[in-house]
Amino acid sequence: MDLYGVLKTEFVKIAGGIMDEHIAVVSARTLTAKEAIGTPDRDDYPLLKGKEVMVEAVFREAKGHAFTDMPGQLEGTLRDIIELPLASNFQRAVFIASLNAVMRSLGLIEGSVHCRDKEPASCARQLVETVEKRFGSPRIAFVGFQPAMIGQLAGHFPIRVLDLDEDNIGKEKFGLIVEGPEATEEALSWGDIILATGSTCVNGTITKFIGDKPVIFYGVSVAGVAKACGFERYCPYGH
Repeated sequence: MDLYGVLKTEFVKIAGGIMDEHIAVVSARTLTAKEAIGTPDRDDYPLLKGKEVMVEAVFREAKGHAFTDMPGQLEGTLRDIIELPLASNFQRAVFIASLNAVMRSLGLIEGSVHCRDKEPASCARQLVETVEKRFGSPRIAFVGFQPAMIGQLAGHFPIRVLDLDEDNIGKEKFGLIVEGPEATEEALSWGDIILATGSTCVNGTITKFIGDKPVIFYGVSVAGVAKACGFERYCPYGH
């Protein structure tokens, strides 16, 4: 699946005749941790540890967010954004955040801005209920280190956690050993369902998790991608 080709085609379609208008300027900037997530009730979120940052795109008055480990700034027209080669995590973050902002502006998506303060904890508790209602007691292959979600899910389901952060890999978290990318195929085969961070659409790994098994992408990054590609998304507290 040429995911980014599909997304570029969709972006061109929704941008229509405004791609080259200079009033349609997209600006992307990196948010501070407090701007992105506020003051939640725990301090081990990747945003707060400085492992990832949130890029914010603003189109007209609508905002779109995307996680990335490669921050930077860029301004231009929608055409400039669409023509990015998407060869780096930074370029993909700008593209995804901008797609989210434009789709939000046009009323095509909601929840394109990260939840804050106590909302991440509420989101994690609600995820347990969502999984139980949909799937019963499945084995979960969990992609990405989202501590509130993992902590809640680990108390109710068999779960394996995959992450790219070397500071997490091999460490025990919530009674589980966090596994690295080399365990991806085995963990996905083991799981009945896959819960994957939406930032996989930024780091370019998202297509690894699309297959025969149910997959739910969580978070704000994947808002526009999920809408454009028909993926299931979990993000009840996105703003």
